[in-house]
Amino acid sequence: MLKHIRVVPLGAESLGVRSMCTYVETPDVRILLDSGVSLCPYRFGLPPHPEEFKAIDRCRRKIVEAAEKAEIVTLSHYHFDHHTPSYEDWLCNWTAATDTARQIYEEKTVFIKNPKEKINYSQRRRGWMFQKTGGKFAKKLVIADEKTFIFRKSTRVRFSEPVFHGPENSALGWVLMTVIECQDEKFMFAPDVQGPMCPHTLGLIIKEKPQLIMIGGPPLYLAGFKVNEKYIQTGLKNLEKVVETVPCTILEHHILRDEKWREKAKNVFEKAHRRGHKILTAAEFLTKKNLFLEAKRKRLFIENPPSKEFEKWMRKSKATKKHVKPPI
Repeated sequence: MLKHIRVVPLGAESLGVRSMCTYVETPDVRILLDSGVSLCPYRFGLPPHPEEFKAIDRCRRKIVEAAEKAEIVTLSHYHFDHHTPSYEDWLCNWTAATDTARQIYEEKTVFIKNPKEKINYSQRRRGWMFQKTGGKFAKKLVIADEKTFIFRKSTRVRFSEPVFHGPENSALGWVLMTVIECQDEKFMFAPDVQGPMCPHTLGLIIKEKPQLIMIGGPPLYLAGFKVNEKYIQTGLKNLEKVVETVPCTILEHHILRDEKWREKAKNVFEKAHRRGHKILTAAEFLTKKNLFLEAKRKRLFIENPPSKEFEKWMRKSKATKKHVKPPI
């Protein structure tokens, strides 16, 4: 698809974890986008299955390997599946106190979402904490909102204005989208826009006209529960317009937490097919098998029961599980 921009997803729902972490390389610069990865602590009344812990361990290792090569690390917003915190947590984030964050951010230039403007309360706190912990290992922290950075001869990295994490005036706050251009090629990274649900965000994406986009789809699994159904449908309708415009879409994140996501996004696939455009998960983009582990958690526990040791670990308190590695 692209000759001058190499795109390698490292963490994603289709790879078994909550993440959109992606490594991007051009002849001029090596970038690690949103270097976080998480597991949902409870889904269907169950903790992560051992297969999910194996997946997050694999993804963490790949992220650390990519960080060794990267010059730049980005942080689109302060949710823990998009950046790495500096505390021990083996239940959700697979982190060892400060060591994991140090491996990723040490001596890097880190482009961050402004932690003081267009940010909700919880992310403001996390942004402050990141600057005091993981961010202190960085060579430089640079506020990236609406800025463009040029690397050597031919690569531009542009960050959008803050856009809503879902619908307009979302309680979840704002995120940054990233556009990486090299020669005549353009890759766009649109995390947690949830479709996009917001029409203004859709307009920004359509205006860019990238050849390749990685985008977070709407949270189908929360429809009618935590997210109004009309917002879900708006996200799907706007996603139809994205796939009609962009030749190849890597569709990821919230949308894949619903086992029936492909059926519910049927119209999106039809719109892309009519234009001769592709829709792929991150795993499919890598020519790997999809691992929708969270969506299949209930079945995993039935079809692949964990060991007695793991069941014993499951009975520990949530606080204890964060500090004790599961026996996988």
